Amino acid sequence: MASVEVSLKEMMTGIEGAMGAAVVDYTSGMALGTLGGGKDLDLNIAAAGNTDVVRAKVRTMEHLGLQSEIEDILITLGGQYHLIRLVTGRNGNGLFLYLVIDKARSNLAMARHQLKRVEEQLEV
Repeated sequence: MASVEVSLKEMMTGIEGAMGAAVVDYTSGMALGTLGGGKDLDLNIAAAGNTDVVRAKVRTMEHLGLQSEIEDILITLGGQYHLIRLVTGRNGNGLFLYLVIDKARSNLAMARHQLKRVEEQLEV
């Protein structure tokens, strides 16, 4: 099992083209930890904003009566991919992993695979 800090380091060093990572509590919108980012990528603002994305998707699925669980949400920008992976482990209820990767330097399929592995190992 991996702590928040270890998980953030794995996302940033183990995923090619990673620009920023966060572990977020979507019940409060607060980041439990962040790594990377910068003046053009404020991970605390992104955590709060993407909390709204997760809540909206969960609410929509409830209204539609969908029984499946969200694995991840992908937001594609001109030069970046923003990945949101909901944590489904024992202590992960209400958490998601947030990762920003550079489109030109990243392999999206591999990033999703690595993010799933990080999510499975996370212990909060």
